[in-house]
Amino acid sequence: MKISDVRIRLVNKEDNKLKAVASITIDECFVVHDIKVIEAAEGVFIAMPSRKTNDGDYKDIAHPLNTETREILKEAILTAYYDELKK
Repeated sequence: MKISDVRIRLVNKEDNKLKAVASITIDECFVVHDIKVIEAAEGVFIAMPSRKTNDGDYKDIAHPLNTETREILKEAILTAYYDELKK
């Protein structure tokens, strides 16, 4: 799997944990939109796109199946996020 493109849209709202929204392109043929970059007490992390269920919980729409893939996505998205902040 190769992440061929990462696009970051910064969210500039005061007192908001949501810092950015990312879209990634995988192998130049599959796109995942609405990956959130969230700031918490432990640091910045990514949250995969999700939808609210009828009982009020949230369920991921798309997500990595293993830790290795999640780390690849996290590294690519957070690198692009920090690069965008420098601009």
